[in-house]
Amino acid sequence: MAARARKRNGNVSRKTKETDISVRLGVDGSGKAKIDTGIPFFDHMLDSLARHGFLDLDIRAVGDLEVDQHHTVEDVGLALGQALGEALGDKKGIRRFGEAACPLDEALVRVTVDLSGRPFLVYDVDIPQARVGNFDTELIHDFLLAFVNQLGMNLHVDMVRGRNAHHIIEATFKALARALDGATQVDPRVAGVLSTKGSL
Repeated sequence: MAARARKRNGNVSRKTKETDISVRLGVDGSGKAKIDTGIPFFDHMLDSLARHGFLDLDIRAVGDLEVDQHHTVEDVGLALGQALGEALGDKKGIRRFGEAACPLDEALVRVTVDLSGRPFLVYDVDIPQARVGNFDTELIHDFLLAFVNQLGMNLHVDMVRGRNAHHIIEATFKALARALDGATQVDPRVAGVLSTKGSL
C-alpha cells in the first residue's frame, strides 16, 4: 500500500509588542479564506491571494493600527512567508518556478517566482496614488519584501500598465497567487528537488 502524501500545511503564531498574528495555511486547498487584519483593503487582497492561488488561508492579526498600518502589514508578510515555508517543507517534487500575468480592467501585472531558498525581490510597480481609501499603497512593497525574505523566494513583480491603484494592486495579488499555485504544484517528473545542485 502506498504511503499517504504529507499534508502541506503551515501554522504560525507571531507575537511582538506591536502585533499579534496567527496564520494557518493549506497549500492543497480550494481557496477558502478567513481574513481579519483590521485593514479592510488588505483583507481583500489576502482573500484574492487565497482564492486565486487555491490556498486555504486563515489569518488573524491585531496590530498597533493607532500608530499606522505598517507593523501589521509587514508582520503578516513575515508570518505568511513562514507558514508557506513550513507547508512546503523540503520542496521535493515541486515545480519551483511559476509565472502569471493578470489583468484588471486597464491594469496588467506580471509576476514570476522561484522558490529557490534565496530571497530576492524586484518590484517594478509604479502606483500613481498614495492611498486606496486609508491604505498606504507603499505598504505593498513592504509586505512582499517581508514575505520573500521569510519564505526564501525570488520574486519579480512587473507592472506592464495601469492607472487605478486598486486595480494595480489587485492584479498584483492575483498574479502572485497564480504564479505561486504553479510553482508549488507537485510534478511526478521531478525527482527530489528541481536543481542541478541537488538541494534548494
